[in-house]
Amino acid sequence: MCWLALLLNRIAETTTSVTWAKIAGELDLLTLGTFTGPAGTFRQTAELTKTQKDLLAKLKIQPPKKIIEATPAAAP
Repeated sequence: MCWLALLLNRIAETTTSVTWAKIAGELDLLTLGTFTGPAGTFRQTAELTKTQKDLLAKLKIQPPKKIIEATPAAAP
């Protein structure tokens, strides 16, 4: 497992020309918020930064959906 993780880190570094520490640091800033109101609850990701978009594009990874989950409020 450690060898595979190291290999994936190295592939990410060579593909993006960025160190693993910077890749991990930038992607660690991805956030997900949960919002509740009278109509229900939904979970939404924050807007990606240009750097995050560029990293995901170079790695050929689809960016996360804007709305992850939506649950309507229960009928009274």
